This record gives sequence, C-alpha cells and structure tokens, in this order.
Amino acid sequence: MLIGLALIAFATLSCQPKAKEKAKAESESPATPSVVYTLPDPGKFNANLDGKAIKLFLLKNGSIQAAVTNYGARMVSLLVPDKNGNPVDVLFGYNSIEEYLKSNEQYFGAVVGRYGNRIAKGKFSLNGKTYTLATNNAPNHLHGGPKGFHVVVWDAVQVDSSTVELTYLAKDMEEGYPGNMRAKVTYHLTPDRGVEMKYSATTDKPTVLNLTNHNYWNLDGERDTSINDHLLQIYASKYTPVDSTLIPTGELASVEGTPFDFRKPTAVGERVNGDHVQLKYGKGYDHNFVVVPQKVATGELPLIASVQGTQSGIKMEVLTEEPGIQFYGGNFIKGLDRGKGGQKYLYRSSLCLETQHFPDSPNHPQFPSTVLLPGKTYATRTVYRFSAQ
Repeated sequence: MLIGLALIAFATLSCQPKAKEKAKAESESPATPSVVYTLPDPGKFNANLDGKAIKLFLLKNGSIQAAVTNYGARMVSLLVPDKNGNPVDVLFGYNSIEEYLKSNEQYFGAVVGRYGNRIAKGKFSLNGKTYTLATNNAPNHLHGGPKGFHVVVWDAVQVDSSTVELTYLAKDMEEGYPGNMRAKVTYHLTPDRGVEMKYSATTDKPTVLNLTNHNYWNLDGERDTSINDHLLQIYASKYTPVDSTLIPTGELASVEGTPFDFRKPTAVGERVNGDHVQLKYGKGYDHNFVVVPQKVATGELPLIASVQGTQSGIKMEVLTEEPGIQFYGGNFIKGLDRGKGGQKYLYRSSLCLETQHFPDSPNHPQFPSTVLLPGKTYATRTVYRFSAQ
C-alpha cells in the first residue's frame, strides 16, 4: 500500500511541471478572436445597373486582403492582422450590393468626385463663366453631387492578385461640371501591408476636380462601437476653419492651443466635446488640415498622419502627395445602417482621413488650385500603411 501511494505521489509531482508549462504556453499564445472576420461573398455583388455589370474583386498580398467593388469604386473590406496576428476588418461597409443600393448613403469606401468635399452654394467660376451644381448638402454641393462618382459603375480590370484598376468617363456637364473627364483609380496592396491608391484624370475642357477615397476606419474592427479611444496624430500646424455650413472661411488658422492640435498622438474623444465654435459647427471634427509632410525613407511618399486602435494595436500611417487631409469623426452616423456583421453603425463609431486639396478651393484663389486643363494630367497618390504592436 505504501509503495502504491508513493508511486501515485511521484506521478502527480512529475506531471505538475508539464501542467504549468502547458498553462504558461496557453497564456502566451495569441488569444482566439471573439469575432472572425472574412471577406464578403463576391456572388452577392453580381448585379447590373444602368446596363453595366457590378462585381466584387478580391485582393491579397501577404497578410492583408481586400474586397473592392466597381460600384462607386468602393473598398468594401480590408483585413489586416492585429497585434496577435488575427485578421481584423477595419472598414465600414456592407455584405451585398443590394445593401449599398438601398442604404442611407454615407459614401462608405467610395471614390468621391468630381469634387470631393464641399463647394459653397453649389457655384464656382472658371474662365469667366459660372457653373451651377446640385446643393445636395444644403446650402452647399458635396462630393460631386447626388449622382457623383460614388454611385456610378466604373469599368474594372483585375490586373493581378493584389491590384485592381477602375476607370470612368464623366461626360461634359455631368452633375454640372464642364469637360469630358476620364478618371482612373488603381488600388494596389503592397508587400509592406499598405493600400496604395493612385488617381489620374484628363479632360477636354477646363474643369475642377478633387478626387479622394471616403473609407470609414475603425482599427479595432468594424463591429467596434467607438473611435474616441483611437490615438490620432496629424502633422499639421494649421487647419481651415469653417462657417456654420462647413464651408472654409479662407483663413489658415493655427492649431496651437485648440482642440485641433493633433501634432502629438491624442485620443480622438479627448477634446471632441470641448467648448469651441468649430466643434459646434461640425458637431465634432469635420475639418481640413493643412499638412506639414514628414520625410520618410527615400522614394516613399511623405507621412502626414497616423492613427492607432487601442484594442487591436493596429496602427495606420497615411502617406500622400496631397496638401490637405479631412478628418471626419463620424458625427453624422445615426445608427440607421447595419454593417457586415449585422450590427448598427453608431454615432462616432468610425473616422475618415481623406487626403485631398482643400474644400471649396474653386472659390478661394489663395488655396492650392484644383483646376485641370486640357493637355494636362491630374495625378496623385496616397498610401495607407498598417502595422500592429
């Protein structure tokens, strides 16, 4: 009996180190994500609109994957690894084209144009002629009008497994803009976990344009409910204050001592409800920043901003040739739309960082010009690059 008890005790003791090692290994291994993110089903995007076929294109390069539809040249999903290596969908959007067509339009993932952002009272003058546009954001024109680039079907070619090229011909006086304008947007997933967006355009008459992408980001996952804890940094010492209708006054104001100073990483929600007239006008942040480009590695675009999710550890850097960036904090999202996971998209649950020329530039000669002339080519490039820590 004593010998049996001794053998049992020995076996128990000899197992304890192994049990401890197993527990330690489990505690150090990546946690199983509570939400498993996948790309949407391309079959749910097969449709026709105005005689043109709508499709969904799946892209992949290393550890990042994306889904892009030619309806509005929209990014639908972007899966990037979090600090534990688990894929997280960091974009707002829908699982089917039907949902996009019937949604409360928020421009989710779209290319907006001809003119991204606002034009005061829907009017601008060019070469002595005044052009009148739709006032779809009364009393102003917004994002190219109600039938802008975000709701047309682009021609699309998947160049390779990580690249899709989209083109669109905007006809003369379409949405009130002069000139037959050919636009091209290329999405390319880079080996260093980047999404490169290349824009180009030509016209046969003088016109104005300001192309940008309207992705809504939540770096803790598109099913997260707030971006107020995201840490945002914008390399800008000035911004363009707006009037009560969100049209720039023409001033380039210092961010010093204001809620608009993001020169150091700051939580988005830290000052968003502060007593500042600009925050009241925008119901939070909806402002253009005059960027101070930061030098990076040779051959790379200048760095102008970064943002990091506090739960996922995912950090996004924004690199661009553009002189401005519109930071919009999701102030007009009302919980009317359900996203890819079936949850409601709530107030301030995502943010936009739109690289651009300044709002209402056609009516402010002191701003960088947005005029495109025949014989010239509009060309600009932006990269959103990801890491996790």
